[in-house]
Amino acid sequence: QIRRQGGIQLLVDLLDHRMTEVHRSACGALRNLVYGKANDDNKIALKNCGGIPALVRLLRKTTDLEIRELVTGVLWNLSSCDALKMPIIQDALAVLTNAVIIPHSGWENSPLQDDHKIQLHSSQVLRNATGCLRNVSSAGEEARRRMRECDGLTDALLYVIQSALGSSEIDSKTVENCVCILRNLSYRLAAETSQGQQMGTDELDGLLCGDANGKDTESSGCWGKKKKKKKSQDQWDGVGPLPDCAEPPKGIQMLWHPSIVKPYLTLLSECSNPDTLEGAAGALQNLAAGSWKWSVYIRAAVRKEKGLPILVELLRIDNDRVVCAVATALRNMALDVRNKELIGKYAMRDLVHRLPGANNSNSSASKAMSDDTVTAICCTLHEVITKNMENAKALRDAGGIEKLVGISKSKGDKHSPKVVKAASQVLNSMWQYRDLRSLYKKDGWSQYHFVASSSTIERDRQRPYSSSRTPSISPVRMSPNNRSASAPASPREMISLKERKTDYESTGTNATYHGSKGEHTSRKDTMTGE
Repeated sequence: QIRRQGGIQLLVDLLDHRMTEVHRSACGALRNLVYGKANDDNKIALKNCGGIPALVRLLRKTTDLEIRELVTGVLWNLSSCDALKMPIIQDALAVLTNAVIIPHSGWENSPLQDDHKIQLHSSQVLRNATGCLRNVSSAGEEARRRMRECDGLTDALLYVIQSALGSSEIDSKTVENCVCILRNLSYRLAAETSQGQQMGTDELDGLLCGDANGKDTESSGCWGKKKKKKKSQDQWDGVGPLPDCAEPPKGIQMLWHPSIVKPYLTLLSECSNPDTLEGAAGALQNLAAGSWKWSVYIRAAVRKEKGLPILVELLRIDNDRVVCAVATALRNMALDVRNKELIGKYAMRDLVHRLPGANNSNSSASKAMSDDTVTAICCTLHEVITKNMENAKALRDAGGIEKLVGISKSKGDKHSPKVVKAASQVLNSMWQYRDLRSLYKKDGWSQYHFVASSSTIERDRQRPYSSSRTPSISPVRMSPNNRSASAPASPREMISLKERKTDYESTGTNATYHGSKGEHTSRKDTMTGE
């Protein structure tokens, strides 16, 4: 009714009124009018009345804390609407960063008192502003580019996270928002940044070689190429100073520099907020994807910082989306030969334990695993046994064959075709190790259990399941997760086998605000105020 009678325009006009009291009431009314998915038409109407620039003008000039909180709350509610994400980046990104996020983060004047810092971080204004940017960070490549290039944004977000480590703030909504933004901004970094595109020719050779190598190792066995690839992975093995790094990273470089690994791992080991855990695992997943030099360094840094046991332990958590993100992160970590050995040795039982089937005590928990998560675990197992016979043996020793056969031979209603296919691919690769066939037969298995019809084997052999590829949950997917190409999809969707392109990265499902007062939008990274 209010919209139809022109009330939104009148309220927007009042944002430029001379009286503070009027600003407060007009903002409060607008925030309620644009709350929830059901009011998307009101959000569009507010934007069409010039509402976003008017809110930004008010935010820039007011010093009243309550009004700043209301204005950022309106922007947060608006940001859950896909059509408004780019307009918000256009009109509000710079002011939210410079007027709210940088000053409230405490980054610029770091020597603040601890209690003062915490008080700043728990401010509703910072929570609302990061909630808004979390939602818009899922709007696709251009949105990510603008946010990565926004001066001081990455530094301030990371500063908020680092200040919260070891305090009660670690489980807060603000930290969750910051992690989800960083996860989305970490998506496809190599492809979308100038630093990613300035690879040396050697590195490009390695990439192209890696690709070819991945496609035909089984048939052509180009051992020479394989050696060459290993050499590039050993440029920095996590020990000693990092090559190409004279000074400490700043701005966009902080997104991919190995020093970011430590705060993410600290969150994963100390935080109990599942959305933050999913976001941090998704960020590491994105950073470890592919053959970019910095991805190689990140995989080594996770090993050096003792991050693999932290990830493996999270496989035991009772949260489907966290397990999915952690499994995919481990899959990408296993692109590093040494990590692959360690994961095979220390994570195999946990990975197999999470698969449905067999009479393990965990059957009830396994039942709860979504198709996407079971698929992610199968893909991780596949990566871990590829080109590593010891790991294939460990998979058999952990009882994995029984569970995988149970999935691959199940009748249609029990598991989706995606899950059946992922399990079948693991079995098919297990059968390629001729030396292990006598063991399998001793356990009572035959070729029938491992290999589908010959036509599917041939076809699947071409699939991107080689170690040169990494699973990708788009940044938007893990953090920005959207259905459309431009918007991120949920980590689950992203992991679907069909979509496995060369980058296995994750973007943010976490962008969505599932808060007590938030809008529950469909697994997007959106958050809304009251």
